[in-house]
Amino acid sequence: MALTLAGDYEPFPKVAAAALRTLTRGAVSKDAVEHVLAGFAELPAHPDVEPALRLLAEHDVRVACLSNGAARNTQDFLQRTGLTTYVEQILSVADVRSWKPPAQVYHYALQKTGCEPEQAALVAVHAFDCHGARRAGLTTGWASRHEGQYAGIFAPADVVGSDLAEVAQRLMALPAGA
Repeated sequence: MALTLAGDYEPFPKVAAAALRTLTRGAVSKDAVEHVLAGFAELPAHPDVEPALRLLAEHDVRVACLSNGAARNTQDFLQRTGLTTYVEQILSVADVRSWKPPAQVYHYALQKTGCEPEQAALVAVHAFDCHGARRAGLTTGWASRHEGQYAGIFAPADVVGSDLAEVAQRLMALPAGA
């Protein structure tokens, strides 16, 4: 996020590699960094993802992924995990050269999906992501499975659930345009 605040952008692999080197005070080898980065290509989907996407599909809700990573990596992940059929579009912050959460990232997603802010919701496991989307005018849903507690410094999410399926159910229960 510091890069974004300074008006700069670097892709996820470079940022992740730099973070690993910083966290280990340079004690990690180049091979170890490459091994960790390669591991991202083998991560499974969390168990709540498919049920949430299936529920949304059953209710004809359009789904797009907005990733801090490369669109190709997200596409590969969806194919490997059997989730491709649920996702209409894959968008990457690389296209706007800004990491989330500045509003321009969410406005880009709205433009690419052809949605108005009141027609869209962002679902996330990071409170900062919900904060940015909320400030951009989107409805937000936060699943607590990653952070455990929503940081009070951020604008509150419209709905909160323990997992993505619960968040999807609660978002669909909101009145239209809420």
